[in-house]
Amino acid sequence: MTAPPATIADPTAGVPTARQLRTHLRRARSRHHDHSLSDVLGDAYVMVLFVGMYGWFAISASRDMLDSPTVGQAEPGVRWWLAVAALLAGAGLAWRGLRALGPLLVTPATQSWATSAPVDRRAWLAPRFVLLLLGAAVGTAALGVAVAALGGVSDPAALGWAAAAGAGWGAAALALSVVAQSSRAGRRWPTVAGAVPMVAAAVLTTVVVLVGHLGDGLPRPATTPTVALFALAVPLAGLGTILAVRALPRVDRATLTTGAQFANAAATATILLDPSLLASLVESRRWRRIGRVRSHRFLPGPGWWALLQADVRRLRRHPSALLIWAALIGVQYAAALALPGLAGAAQVVFAYLAANRLTGGLRSISRSAGLRRALGGSDALLRGIHVVVPAVGAGLWWSLTLPTVDPGPTWLAPTLVVGTVLAVFRAGTRPPIDYGGATVNTPFGMIPIDLLRQGSRGPALLAVLVLVQLFLG
Repeated sequence: MTAPPATIADPTAGVPTARQLRTHLRRARSRHHDHSLSDVLGDAYVMVLFVGMYGWFAISASRDMLDSPTVGQAEPGVRWWLAVAALLAGAGLAWRGLRALGPLLVTPATQSWATSAPVDRRAWLAPRFVLLLLGAAVGTAALGVAVAALGGVSDPAALGWAAAAGAGWGAAALALSVVAQSSRAGRRWPTVAGAVPMVAAAVLTTVVVLVGHLGDGLPRPATTPTVALFALAVPLAGLGTILAVRALPRVDRATLTTGAQFANAAATATILLDPSLLASLVESRRWRRIGRVRSHRFLPGPGWWALLQADVRRLRRHPSALLIWAALIGVQYAAALALPGLAGAAQVVFAYLAANRLTGGLRSISRSAGLRRALGGSDALLRGIHVVVPAVGAGLWWSLTLPTVDPGPTWLAPTLVVGTVLAVFRAGTRPPIDYGGATVNTPFGMIPIDLLRQGSRGPALLAVLVLVQLFLG
């Protein structure tokens, strides 16, 4: 009797389809959930009502504020072009956010049980991509309506075209970000796509500021080109969607889980009111991207001199901090043109933000007792050394933005600069949050007073400085 011929086993035999796997997981989850469909629809209705009601209230209040004597009157063309620059900058930041999130992401459990299995990757990710595409279109459509209404547009047809343009560009950005997520490491076009609107916003802001200070300002277009924006967005969104669907099989597990880490850190930081949880992840990613640096000798001197040189060298290896510091100078000049009545308050806030970008060394030594013990010296000495760079940065930034505000009393500007440095110092040296503090029962629910007090360390002093500037500036 002869043996049967040998056969090669099919590795995909018996592998379920993506739809079968989703159905199985949905049934498994339903055993542990007691929420009915009516509960979900009710929560969605409350959320939509909340966003719509308070969103429209915010738009109305902002329109009244722009027309109020407190803000001051500005050239309509100046405000219009600065709003375009703000939208371009927002588009660049949104692209960076999409690149940080993925935007396609999965949980660790899904990574282990689904994306590691021989399941069709495109069929598995396609429903998730469609939901993200629809969500991006709806969100940017609402943003388009909000921007148009804030600009004084009340015609329903014009608002409809603004919503259509916003939806088209939102869908295009989401689809292209998925294509970028599937691209191999080292591709430069995703970085260029995010840098182009940022550079365009910087150039436009510079032109508006120069023309506004030297002449009568730029004229406002007779009609808002929402129809043209919609016509450009439709083919781009269609092409991006086709490319994204084709790129879904190339989205690997590493990029799917990297965005999940960022999303979990952002959610945890929001729930626990501790931004350092997200900032630590962003900083660790940034240092990993640097990878390798060239070592240089420090200039001879005492220990504090070496630590100060190390803090300055940190800025050389983190150029985005200096770039944001410089960009906020242009933002201050733009704010002085668009909102002349609030130029002084804006100067205080932007000075705080600019100096806060230079506190990397201060935050590092304040959050690590082991690092302080290794460096030696007292905690006050180490923190004093690492506050020099933010203090110099705040003073230089304030000097460069003095032409944007009225000088006021002689003592006011030095006091505000010192107060800003103190606010930055308090924010940079904030200890870890203690969640065992007191809470107060109010008609709106339990309010963690002690938690809010710890989170406002630094910004609370900044609010006092803003009030001082408004009343005495």
